[in-house]
Amino acid sequence: MREFVEFIAKHLVDNPDNVKVTEVEGERTTVYELRVGEGDLGKVIGKRGQTAKSIRTLLGAASAKSGKRAVLEILE
Repeated sequence: MREFVEFIAKHLVDNPDNVKVTEVEGERTTVYELRVGEGDLGKVIGKRGQTAKSIRTLLGAASAKSGKRAVLEILE
C-alpha cells in the first residue's frame, strides 16, 4: 500500500525525488505519512482538498480488504 501512495504522489508533484512515504503499523490501523518537498504540498492537497480526499478514499477502499483502517497524513 505504501508503494501505491508513493506512486500517486510522485506523479502529482514537481520534485518526485523528495516524496517519501512512511508506514506505521498499528493493531487495527495503519498510518501512512506522506512527505513532499517544499512547494509541492499544494499539488498533493489540491483545490479545496479534493486531491487529498481522493487519495484518502482510494487508500481506504484498498485497505478495507485487509480489515484494517488506513489513515493518510500529508506533511511538508
